[in-house]
Amino acid sequence: MEHAVATAHAAEHEHRTSTGLDNRKLVMWAFLASDCLFFGSFISAYMIYRGRSPSGPCPHECVLNGVHYDGVFNIPYTSVSAFVLLMSSLTMVLALAAIQRGNHRGLRIWLLATALLGSVFVGGQYFEFTTFYQKGLSLSSNLFGTTFFVLTGFHGAHVTVGIIMLLSLLLTSLLGRLPASDSLTVELTGLYWHFVDVVWIVIFTVVYLLPM
Repeated sequence: MEHAVATAHAAEHEHRTSTGLDNRKLVMWAFLASDCLFFGSFISAYMIYRGRSPSGPCPHECVLNGVHYDGVFNIPYTSVSAFVLLMSSLTMVLALAAIQRGNHRGLRIWLLATALLGSVFVGGQYFEFTTFYQKGLSLSSNLFGTTFFVLTGFHGAHVTVGIIMLLSLLLTSLLGRLPASDSLTVELTGLYWHFVDVVWIVIFTVVYLLPM
């Protein structure tokens, strides 16, 4: 009996570090910190070059070199997309709470809900990009187009990766390979997902809401 308790105790602390945190969590935090540098660089580039394009299209209504351009942004539409992504953070929290209680059915429901909300956001971003392209805005049209598509596209790629992670967890759970004792895996995915959501709040504020 004592041997079994000792074995369980050793297994519990197998991935612990000197900080008391699981090494997988430290790796995730390190990855997110490095990702902050990438997003910070792209956001800074957008801020530096915003308003410096010699020609349109423009994010908002503008006049460049005597030529009037309508703004390409649809703030109400993007606000709905942002709300959808933020709601997915709530469903992610519910998924983690479910597995910590051993509620696997609830875990699967909330993981699927989170993935679906993320998919709606990505679909909305694809529609928005297509609309912008029809209005003449592309990656090579001007400085605004280049910095905008690189920044938002980079974020969209992160959301897509997060959706794949969520669906992988869902499949693992359906196969019975995600016990409540492995809730850390869901927690780490949640950290990544919340990071993506927080970054979008910053991007939405800087890119869509701040005036030129």
